[in-house]
Order: sequence, then C-alpha cells, then structure tokens
Amino acid sequence: MGEQATARRKDAHLDLCATGDVEPAENSTLLEYVRLVHCAMPEMAVEEVDLSTDFLGKKLRYPLLITGMTGGTERAGVVNRDLALLAERHGLAFGVGSQRAMAENPQAGASYQVRQVAPTVPLLGNIGLYQAVELGVDGVRRLADAIGADGMALHLNAGQELTQPEGDRDFRGGYQVVEDLVRAFGSRLLVKETGCGIGPEVARRLVELGVRNVDVSGLGGTSWVRVEQLRATGVQAQVGAEFSSWGIPTAAAIATVRRAVGPDARLVASGGLRTGLDAAKVLALGADVAGMALPLFRAQQAGGLEGAEQALATILSGLKQALVLTGSRNCGELRQKPRVIMGELKDWLAAL
Repeated sequence: MGEQATARRKDAHLDLCATGDVEPAENSTLLEYVRLVHCAMPEMAVEEVDLSTDFLGKKLRYPLLITGMTGGTERAGVVNRDLALLAERHGLAFGVGSQRAMAENPQAGASYQVRQVAPTVPLLGNIGLYQAVELGVDGVRRLADAIGADGMALHLNAGQELTQPEGDRDFRGGYQVVEDLVRAFGSRLLVKETGCGIGPEVARRLVELGVRNVDVSGLGGTSWVRVEQLRATGVQAQVGAEFSSWGIPTAAAIATVRRAVGPDARLVASGGLRTGLDAAKVLALGADVAGMALPLFRAQQAGGLEGAEQALATILSGLKQALVLTGSRNCGELRQKPRVIMGELKDWLAAL
C-alpha cells in the first residue's frame, strides 16, 4: 500500500504542476527588485560570451541545472528522459526527483534511469532528509549508484511534509544525517530546499559540517506546500492555505547565503526562475548555477521534447543577451558589474 500511495502521489503532483494553481500569485522571488545596469557600449560579440562552469566534477556549457521534480511512475520516467536528453544536448546538469518511490519499490527504478540518453551530464540523485534517516548512508549510496549519479541531492521539505496528509512530523536529527552523508559523499553531496528557501544561518552551519553544494530553492515558484494543500482536506488544507506563501524569497536567499558562506560553497539558485534574465540576476547575486524545472516541464507536457527545446532556446538566448547588455563575457564579470537593489528585497537583505 505504501508503494502504491507514493506512486499515486507522484502522478498527482505531475497533474497539479502541469495545470494547477501551484504558484500562488502573492508569492515572489523578489527578482523584480534586482536591476542589472545597461551597458550601451558592450564592446563584445555574442559569440564571445562564455557561460561554462564546473559542477560535480564535470564541465557545463551553461550554468543551468534542470532541478529534480519527479520519478516513480511510467509517466514520470518519460518526463525524466526527455528533460535529461535536453540537458545532454545543451550541456546542462540534471536532477531526478525524490527516489523515495524507488527505495520503496525497486521496480520503480526504471523511471529514474536516464544515463542511456544522458551519458555525460552531471546527474544528481535525490532523497529527502528524513527518508535518509530511515535508509542510512549505505541505502542512500545504493540509490545514487543505481542510477549512475555523479552526486546526491538531500532535500529539505518540512513545510511540504507538514501539509502532506501522509507526511513526516518528526524533524529531529537532521544535522547528524548531513554530517554522516558528507563523510560518505564529500563534495558530491548537495543540500537543497524545495521552495521555502535556505537562509544564511542554516547555510553557514551546513558549510561548517562540510557541505560544498547548496541549492537555496527559495520562495517564488512552485509552492510544494500549495501542492499538498490542493491534495489535502480539512484542517491540513486550511493550514496549508495559510502557509502556501511561507518562505525566504529566492533573491533574498541567494544574496544572503553567498554573503554568509563566502566562496566556500557552490551555490545553486532555484525557486521561481522562469527566464534567462532571471538566471542572469541570480548569477549576479552570487549563484554559481541557476536551477529551474517548471517552465521546461510545462513545455514538455504541452509539446513534448520539441516544446521543451523551444522553451530552453528562449531561456538560453535571454541569458546570453543579459550578459552582452551588461558588458560581461562570463559569469565572473557579471558578478562584478553594478546592479540596483530596490524595494522589499532591500528589507530582506537588511533583516538577514
């Protein structure tokens, strides 16, 4: 029954993300309060832009990660293979969704197998913090090895779990699990949130424990609290509605975490990124890699692999254009260019 319930939940998540109201209108990444400064004389050609970067020991052509979202069902397998193939073609990183379904039912593992279409991409496995408690280090390592992953994402999702009818309620012992996994995976471990954000205090402690890759996954995009609220009934649905805008906005998370940890970690900024300009803004604020899933997933659902290709082409073109229009040949130069921080984002940066 547990295996079947997980599979049903995964397909319900896909249905809601494809068509549902999973991005509350009042939620914002606060990226609208970041303005990159126009350079009227860039003195460069588009072909001079070099967006390559290192991630999980491999070279990316573009600093983009298609973030983990799904797995565990036949439909999820199609999504994973299409988007992993997209990452392979364009030199991006790719992450699978939570491998909890695979841990409960090894036959579900086929939906996470993407190496046949994406043999060279930096590939991230994925497991929840409190599933990792149950599996232990060896169990988590087996999940990574089973799909040929280059690294393992450990996701933090207390907000989602509290709204999910069958979710976890005990969140003790998390830092000890992180410490154990750091010893096992070293620089191959990435710790990520799932849309509520990681703030500077938590990020600093993670880095002190040896974590070298952090995905802040802030507020502003898909709210997994909202996703679970839409599945829930009664009290959980009512409380979930109150908390569907809970979290640290992505722009505030990435800027304050970079300030807190300095150069000691590679940072991914995900959570509500939809365009190439969004990606450029988080890279300017301190991210090494920009992460997104929903715009490519929805394009894939509407138009298959070709639809996802068109959506990605628009994102990559926008990212390059942002670098040219700031006179930046690479991400390092972009971070040195002036930018203007306004409005509510200034308040968040001051408070954190």
